[in-house]
Amino acid sequence: MKAMRKRRSKAKRTEREVILVVEDQEAVRQSLVALLRAWGYECREAANGEQALSILREGLRPCLILLDLSMPVKSGRDFRAEQLTDDRFAGIPTVVLSSDDERPRLKGIRAFLPKPIDVDELLPIVEEHCKRA
Repeated sequence: MKAMRKRRSKAKRTEREVILVVEDQEAVRQSLVALLRAWGYECREAANGEQALSILREGLRPCLILLDLSMPVKSGRDFRAEQLTDDRFAGIPTVVLSSDDERPRLKGIRAFLPKPIDVDELLPIVEEHCKRA
C-alpha cells in the first residue's frame, strides 16, 4: 500500500508539470509548444475550447493553461466559463493570450499576454506555475 501511494504521488507530480496550450492557429500553437519544450516543459495541445475540455475530462490536470480567446467551436471565453463551473478544473491557473486590444474581464485569470507574445513576459509566468520536465 505504501509503495502504491508513492507511485500515485509521483505520477501525479509528473502529470502536474504539463502545460495545456489552447490555440486555434496551428502555427502559433506549434510555435508556443516548441518554445515551451525548448525551455524544458511538457505540453499538450488543443485547437479550441471543446478539445481542451475533453482533454481535462480525460484526467489531465496541467500546471498551467495558455488560452486564446478567439477560436471556433468553443471560444476561450466559453471554455473559461465552463472551466469555472467544474471543481476539478476551476483551480487550474489560466493565462489568456489574445490579440484583442482590450484586456478581457475574465474571472480569476493569472495573467493576460497580448499577441504577439513577448517571450520575456511569458517565461516568468510559466516558471511561477510549473516545474521543468
